[in-house]
Amino acid sequence: MKKNRIVLIIVLILAIVVVVLFLTRSDKTFQSSLSEFAVTDTATVTKIFMSDKNNNIVTLTRHADNGWMVNETYLASKFNLDMLLQTMHNLAVKEPVSNAMHNTVIRGLAVNSVKVEIYQKVYRIDLFNTIRWFPHEKLTKVYYVGGGTQSNRGSYMLMEGSSIPFVIYMPGFRGYVSPRFTPMINVWRDYTVFKKELPQIASVQIEIQGKENESFMITNNQNSSVSLYSLPDMQLIPGFDTLAALNFLTGFRNLNFEGVLNDMDPVQKDSILSSTPFMVITLTDTAGISKTIRAFFKEGYGETGLDGNEMKYDLDRFYALVNNGEDFVLAQYFAFDRVLRARSFFLRR
Repeated sequence: MKKNRIVLIIVLILAIVVVVLFLTRSDKTFQSSLSEFAVTDTATVTKIFMSDKNNNIVTLTRHADNGWMVNETYLASKFNLDMLLQTMHNLAVKEPVSNAMHNTVIRGLAVNSVKVEIYQKVYRIDLFNTIRWFPHEKLTKVYYVGGGTQSNRGSYMLMEGSSIPFVIYMPGFRGYVSPRFTPMINVWRDYTVFKKELPQIASVQIEIQGKENESFMITNNQNSSVSLYSLPDMQLIPGFDTLAALNFLTGFRNLNFEGVLNDMDPVQKDSILSSTPFMVITLTDTAGISKTIRAFFKEGYGETGLDGNEMKYDLDRFYALVNNGEDFVLAQYFAFDRVLRARSFFLRR
C-alpha cells in the first residue's frame, strides 16, 4: 500500500510537470516571433552583449546589487542603462521592409549593423507567473540593429535567422533608436570622479603647484565642525569661514567628468601628463580609502580675454588623470568650480 502511494505521488508529479510544460510551451507562430523585438520584462534582463562590424564589443552585466558592470571592469552608467532598458521595452514594429527596399536594407545590415544579444532570467517551469521552478540564464533574443530610415523616424532591425527586416520605432520618441544600441565601451561607463556625502568624508587635501602657500587640507570632524590646515606644514588655521568649508565638502556629492581620452594621440597625451598639474585633489573617506585626481590645463583655441590678448588655456575645460591614474579624461570647470579652491578662499572676511 505504501509503495502504491509513492508511485501514485510520482505519477501525479510527472503529470503536473507535463501539464505545466504544455501550458507554458511557446505557441507563437514563426512569423510573429520574427518581429518581437521588445522585451516585456526588463527586470529579468541579466546580460546584454553588443558588437559591430569594426570589432567593437561590449558586455553589460547585471549584478546582485542591481548595479551593472561594463565588460566586468567598469561600473556602468545607471542613466544610460535605464535608457537602454526602457528602449528595449518600448520597441514597436512600424512595418516590414517593402519588397522594393528589401535587398538594399539587407545589404546595409550586412555591412553596418550592431548585433544585440539579450539574456534573461527564466524558469524551466513557470505556471502563470506564480509557480516558478528552476531559474537559469537564457539567451532570449538576438537581432541586428541597422541605421535609420530616410525619415529618421525608424530603424531597420532583423532577427537572427530571419530574412525579413522590419522598421522599428519607439512610440512617443521623435527620432530613431539605432544610436542607443552601441558597442562603444566609453558610452556605457559611469563617469563619476567623486560621489561622497558629507558624513562619508574624512578629509580633502588640495595641492596647488607653484602656489604652495595656497595649498590646504580640510578635515571633517563628524560633529558638525571642520578644521582647516595649511600644507605642507599641517598648521591649524583659526578663524576661517566654516560655512564656506562645509559648502566645499558638499561639492564632492556628485562630480563627473565629461569624456574619456585614453585613446588620445600618445605624443600629445604624454606631453600633457609630463607637465605639472595645476591642482592635485585627494579625498579620503571615513573608511580610510583615498582617491586622487590630477588636473592639467587644456590649451586654448584662440579665445581672447578682456584685455584683448589670446588666452593661453581653455576657460571651459581641463584634463584630469583619475581612477588611480588609469583614465585620462576631459572635465568641465562648470562641474568642478565648487572644489577648485585655494586656501585664501576660506580666509575672506
